[in-house]
Amino acid sequence: MEIKPDKKLITKSWMILLTISLFIVVFSFFFYLIPVLDREVDFNVFIDYLWRIVSIVIIAMWLISAPIMILWIKNLSYFIEDDRIVIHKGIITKIQQNIPMRMITDFMLERSLYDRWLGIGSIKIQTAGQTQNATGYEGKLSGLIKWEELYKTLREKISKSDLTGSKKVETSGDKITSLTDILLELKKVVLILEERKK
Repeated sequence: MEIKPDKKLITKSWMILLTISLFIVVFSFFFYLIPVLDREVDFNVFIDYLWRIVSIVIIAMWLISAPIMILWIKNLSYFIEDDRIVIHKGIITKIQQNIPMRMITDFMLERSLYDRWLGIGSIKIQTAGQTQNATGYEGKLSGLIKWEELYKTLREKISKSDLTGSKKVETSGDKITSLTDILLELKKVVLILEERKK
């Protein structure tokens, strides 16, 4: 099943840019409280230059960030398959990220303030020691409208893959039917090793 992020994710990006812009403007007002250090510089000239710089920074931020965010979101898609989750992303370099269901250990539902206002959510995917990301999550499905349904579906798939993935494990001639059998075999090996030490 293919899932595309909702258009509200673009709205969220606009809201984030607007928040950053407002923060820059509010921060700039603090310069009114600071006296000009150089007595030869007129305070009004200083403020005039300040607002020019602030305007240029905000315009440049919007001109650079907005198109990149729109293209990124338009190229983002998720595929939920029986055995894996595939994330397609990228603007110039296209990335296809495959996350096998058998490696997934947990999901985390995430809804920021903007997400709650817009009625969207994100699902973070955690795998068993595979991530190279500092957040500890292998992938993220962002901009989802029906995040609760998808979250339940993914958890069910994980439960099924845990059950089916641990049924049969082939060894050098014997068949081990479950993880419990593997644990029993390991205990036998530990007992044998302890007897040899004595």
